[in-house]
Amino acid sequence: MFPIRDHNPSRGWPWVTWTLMALNIAVHLWVMTAVPGERGLMQLYYDWAMIPARIAQLENPVSLVSSLFLHGGLLHLGGNMLFLFIYGDNLEDEMGHAGFLGFYLAAGVAANLVQFAAAPLSPIPTIGASGAIAGVMGGYLLMFPRAKVDILIFLVIIIRVVPVRAWAVLAVWFGLQVAGGVGTDPDAGGVAYWAHAGGFVAGLALTLPVWLRRGGPAFWRRTQGHPPHAPAPPLGRTNVPAVRRRR
Repeated sequence: MFPIRDHNPSRGWPWVTWTLMALNIAVHLWVMTAVPGERGLMQLYYDWAMIPARIAQLENPVSLVSSLFLHGGLLHLGGNMLFLFIYGDNLEDEMGHAGFLGFYLAAGVAANLVQFAAAPLSPIPTIGASGAIAGVMGGYLLMFPRAKVDILIFLVIIIRVVPVRAWAVLAVWFGLQVAGGVGTDPDAGGVAYWAHAGGFVAGLALTLPVWLRRGGPAFWRRTQGHPPHAPAPPLGRTNVPAVRRRR
């Protein structure tokens, strides 16, 4: 089950979302082409990844932000950028460009701090934009719970695109992160489940003032839980009228 788009294009140009995507891609391309070998990569991670054991010694606090722009491979990068592309533009519409940038970075720092709290003496580097993007997903859930998200479902040989309400998609995703955090040892490496869960909760909390300024429950009643503009057409359809050929 994999989200591929929502039905809610942004009203304006989501410059911050696009810039964050471009920065993440550029940094990863630089790492792939300019960092010399495994030793160079380990040094890069030591200097710029969030290492809980170093944070516990009050070392390298800048890594709480810099780690958000490092990724472990193309699939890691591509998945994160897809989620940012799907959910980021609508929040940027509501928060404004500067507000969304501050929100994104704050959610990412909060996610890293939750991962640190889960394993404060771990020497394993934490990298990736996932925590910040989890914050974006938490904010999206609060603002647009009934927006539709197209989900690509694989069932052996059956492939379907199914529109699902955002609250269901995001609630399931959050539940999986909590279950993963409870079921794995954060000192063992692998997926930073607690960073994901912490970023999601931080995103909800950081979006709460925006939601309240819009009227809180009245905002939901006014928009029915959707972004306040017309949705995109379903996949396979177009708004361009058909022109019949004359015979």
